[in-house]
Amino acid sequence: MPAPKYPEENNIIKVPRFEEAAGFYTTTERSKRMADIKAKNTKAEVLLRKSLWAKGVRFRIHVKTMPGKPDIVINKYRLAIFVDGSFWHGFNWDKKKTTIKTNAQFWIPKIERNMQRDSTNQKKLEEAGYIVMRFWDHEINKQLTKCLNQVLLYLESARNQPIPGII
Repeated sequence: MPAPKYPEENNIIKVPRFEEAAGFYTTTERSKRMADIKAKNTKAEVLLRKSLWAKGVRFRIHVKTMPGKPDIVINKYRLAIFVDGSFWHGFNWDKKKTTIKTNAQFWIPKIERNMQRDSTNQKKLEEAGYIVMRFWDHEINKQLTKCLNQVLLYLESARNQPIPGII
């Protein structure tokens, strides 16, 4: 059997099931709050999309056929953009994981597995010829202009590049 193309595939982090039988417990109130958290169309994601659209940038959202289902895809310029939630994707993780007080045996592997999956999906997209940009939700909420300018700067430079195979 050939070795996996991505080293992470050898040691995928195992996340335990979150159930009382496994020793995990949460209050009804906390469970309700966690259930209300969205995976798509978050405030930060919508804010970035509206800003790009206002600048005349056209894109696709949540492309199911691409690794990781990027939040925003601009196929013309081979650009995939992810808007990562700070908790779910491990912002400042080395510090943050020491502060988790409840159900740490579940949350630490859960977030680390998300980070591992993000890394693998990014490599797959890059191998397919895409540039991948990742923004933290708090970056977009607090510094939207900076994030928007980063995307626009890439698009401007990509427009000025000759298309391979065309003279």
